[in-house]
Amino acid sequence: MPGRTPKSTPKSTPKKPDDSAVLADFKVGVDNVIFSVDTAQNRLLVLLVMRQETPFLGQWSLPGTLVRQGESLEGAAYRMLSEKIRVENLYLEQLYTFGGPYRDPREEKNSFGVRYLSVSYFALVRFAEAELIADGVSGIAWYPLKQVPSLAFDHNEILEYGYRRLRNKLEYSPVAFDVLPELFTLSDLYQLYTTVLGEDFSDYSNFRARLLKLGFLCDTGVKVTRGAGRPASLYRFDAEAFAPFKDKPLVFIYLPLYLSMYP
Repeated sequence: MPGRTPKSTPKSTPKKPDDSAVLADFKVGVDNVIFSVDTAQNRLLVLLVMRQETPFLGQWSLPGTLVRQGESLEGAAYRMLSEKIRVENLYLEQLYTFGGPYRDPREEKNSFGVRYLSVSYFALVRFAEAELIADGVSGIAWYPLKQVPSLAFDHNEILEYGYRRLRNKLEYSPVAFDVLPELFTLSDLYQLYTTVLGEDFSDYSNFRARLLKLGFLCDTGVKVTRGAGRPASLYRFDAEAFAPFKDKPLVFIYLPLYLSMYP
């Protein structure tokens, strides 16, 4: 009708985007937990580097890098190792993927920005042979595990996870022989275990008797003299003889309850 204002059609309210339906855009980094054992001072060490850029400029962290185009995760881990340390003998395995939201401060700028994943690797190297590379780095050092400061990102959490893995590996796998010399004394082996696990994990006589009974340590017939003590026999690890015990728990830990599990 003339003079009447037509009713307006109500506009629909735009729906708020469902955050859970938005796919995340990821950058993938590799962080290495590199352990070594200083047997001369009975210290378990971890390699730390000082960050040269933001975030956490000037703060200690685990050695890490972003994965490059065409590079595998393991390739990035080995590249980072080669940039920080020169060593011939080492043990390396993938540890865990840390990918919680906002684990990296760079994610906070935009809730739909890039997420940062950390695929961590655990390494064990021979301390006597390891040479640190300081090129272009103002801070790189071995830190005793008990003296590690507050680290950048969530690296204290990654380090704690790596330490648990190291302890577990020592209980059932021959990882210690990857960082011991080819020929070693039983005292050398025991010292490595006590440094990582603590002196109360087993007394020396039980540790020695157990490993010799299991039969994967070969006496070379060669003896060495250190200090004023009696000459000690040199042993070699026999991987073939160890095969029947592979992945069985507590192979290297003396507990009377488990002695009946093995011949």
